[in-house]
Amino acid sequence: MVTLQLRQLDVLPGQTLRIQDVSWDEFERILAELGEQRASRIAYNQSVLEIRMPTPEHEVDKELIGDFVKILLDELELDCECFGSTTFQRQEMSSGIEPDQCFYIENHVQMRGKRRVDLTVDPPPDLAIEIDVTSKTRIEAYATLGVQELWCYEAGSLKIYGLQGPGYVECSESNVFPNFPVIELVRQLLQESIEKGRSPALRSVRRQLRSQLD
Repeated sequence: MVTLQLRQLDVLPGQTLRIQDVSWDEFERILAELGEQRASRIAYNQSVLEIRMPTPEHEVDKELIGDFVKILLDELELDCECFGSTTFQRQEMSSGIEPDQCFYIENHVQMRGKRRVDLTVDPPPDLAIEIDVTSKTRIEAYATLGVQELWCYEAGSLKIYGLQGPGYVECSESNVFPNFPVIELVRQLLQESIEKGRSPALRSVRRQLRSQLD
């Protein structure tokens, strides 16, 4: 059997490295070797590990959709705690994930002031966002960890998944933000960001939200 070190592997932007039969101890050692200051993202579920390298387009879309959520929370005067791409893991569930963005909204009080997350005592995020989802491994890991709502943006469209029982079902609207056309607003935001730029697009979506609230 040939043994390779992670530093010997080169994952290019937009590519995903998928490794089978990874034990929990191996997963934790890989996390430690990769370190916290890295560009790659990981997903681990039922002994399958994925290491992916985001593209610049991925990072732009991630920030825009994250900013959209923050604007919506602000206009609705809802408190939240944002944990970005924090690593969430539960050994007894053999699952670990790093979302592109995640938010504690209903459970924000429990997470106030925390800088580390321990899912043996802390709740999972109320909302997680994934960009350019190319594998079911990541979606299944979110369900295993109990994340109630997952937004997946891929190929120019947003899909919203709500947790029902052990898995997700696709929803036409967000349970976190009911009565708001989240899917259409995100589509407009991303399109306007290409045509007009990031800041004008975000200002435009804020005006639309305020008009609906009025």
